[in-house]
Amino acid sequence: MLRLLLFGLLLLPSLTARDAAAEDPKKILNLCTIDYPSDATVAWECHRLKPGETAETLFGDSWRDVLRFNRVDRRHLSPGVSLKVPKNLEDVADFTPMPRFYPEAENEAKFLLVDLSEQFLGAYEFGRLVHSFPIASGDRENPTPTGDFRITAFDRRHASTLYKIEKTDIPYPMHYALRFFVNRRWVSFWLHGRDVPGFPASHGCIGLYDEEMQKRYYHFPREPLLQDARILYEWVVSPLPDSGGFTPLREGPRLRIVGEPPL
Repeated sequence: MLRLLLFGLLLLPSLTARDAAAEDPKKILNLCTIDYPSDATVAWECHRLKPGETAETLFGDSWRDVLRFNRVDRRHLSPGVSLKVPKNLEDVADFTPMPRFYPEAENEAKFLLVDLSEQFLGAYEFGRLVHSFPIASGDRENPTPTGDFRITAFDRRHASTLYKIEKTDIPYPMHYALRFFVNRRWVSFWLHGRDVPGFPASHGCIGLYDEEMQKRYYHFPREPLLQDARILYEWVVSPLPDSGGFTPLREGPRLRIVGEPPL
């Protein structure tokens, strides 16, 4: 009976549980100082953004690839920020450091692999990589748990019960949220949309591009294009019905989190 009660509590929408999401606890202006193992596979040089420069004006049709290589979104590319610029833009076309085939997932219809050292996520179908996304995880002071998990709930419009948007009373939005862990202190850990500033920045959750959210709350960018959180959410939830609210998920996709964050 006690086990059933505890299981039921885990499936509640966590009115009292704290969510491991937060605004960026620090700002890093030089993304060239963040070291990823895959940096060695691409020849690059450091460029400091000047007033008026944007990813689109600098890199044309390759702007998404350069942002993926830097694990950063457009909202964080302000003048003075330095980023890694590939000497040959073709070297980062559809950039991903994730393995194209993951043997340990070959019997899984859906499987998620997160590499904290690369700050990247891979989504696999029977071992084959079908999606990969840059992420912003927790840092070493606010770690993202490692190991094997399952997605146990989803919530299209989840919001943090602990953290707020900086300088406001608005709960931090965690849209397209996929819960994978609740620790002994009832802190819930999710994959969800958030700011992706180019370095580990959460309090333990795993964040993905969500320019839809950024436009709504920060009024930038004008045209949301980077929607990794939504793509991953819909891939995980499909073909289940989605009410838009908190929904427990039985036998959700497995999630493996490995490595250590670069900061």
